[in-house]
Amino acid sequence: MENETLMNRKVIVFQLEDEEFAVSVQQVGSIEKMIPITRVPQTADFVKGVINLRGVVTPVIDLRLRFGMKETAFSDSTRIIIVFVDDMEVGLVVDAANDVIDIPENEIEPAPEVIGTVDADYIEGVAKLDDRLLILLNLQKVLTEDEIHELKSVEG
Repeated sequence: MENETLMNRKVIVFQLEDEEFAVSVQQVGSIEKMIPITRVPQTADFVKGVINLRGVVTPVIDLRLRFGMKETAFSDSTRIIIVFVDDMEVGLVVDAANDVIDIPENEIEPAPEVIGTVDADYIEGVAKLDDRLLILLNLQKVLTEDEIHELKSVEG
């Protein structure tokens, strides 16, 4: 009976290299297959450009590059996750979007100082589920205020 009072957090799980990450479904608008990205000059390396998604121009960033991982060719499983950050939509290019799951809040631990290749600032916490380790991202910290400002100008 005690378990019923525990809160669950519904997250979308996605993959970058061999690591699994998660973002809250409340911050996700949609998950899209790769579509052509229009490059925007004089933007940061990890800013891939913009896409026109159902009439909305949306900036797209490559999370691999944002997290200092090596760039890889897009594949059939590559997805763009449309998320909401500071009142704007941003597309995140990920290797694959795996599934939607509920994580019990009591399974989420604070982020260790360093996890693999990702700077701990971006990490809200870590959840261990069976044999999986999920890194929960804090989308507000994935981009700095300057970068958000730059993306808003790209959005035009």
